Amino acid sequence: MALPKLNRLKAKKDVNLVLNKGKTQKGKFLIFKFLETNLNQSRFAFIISKKISKKAVVRNKIKRRISEIVRERMKNLLKKVDGVFIALPGIEKENFQSIKEEIEKIFQRAKL
Repeated sequence: MALPKLNRLKAKKDVNLVLNKGKTQKGKFLIFKFLETNLNQSRFAFIISKKISKKAVVRNKIKRRISEIVRERMKNLLKKVDGVFIALPGIEKENFQSIKEEIEKIFQRAKL
């Protein structure tokens, strides 16, 4: 399943606000920038650049994996946040389970 539309951070100004003013948590192959919000739901965006892979198929697969992990974990978040996940080179070689563990660690360090 995909991340519900209500939980997608789409507006460029919102993404830029999170990137410029948000707090940062860094993992081995992911960076998570987030900003607490007063909205009723958390919203997320995903950035996977061409540095990761020139092939859109690979970039989309990574985005779908991260999106699914976040969708499952969203119900248990302690705070409502706007968050942006930025993929780092090397993530394309990781399997679903290792990405899931990395996101769990990032959320724990961010106290979400």
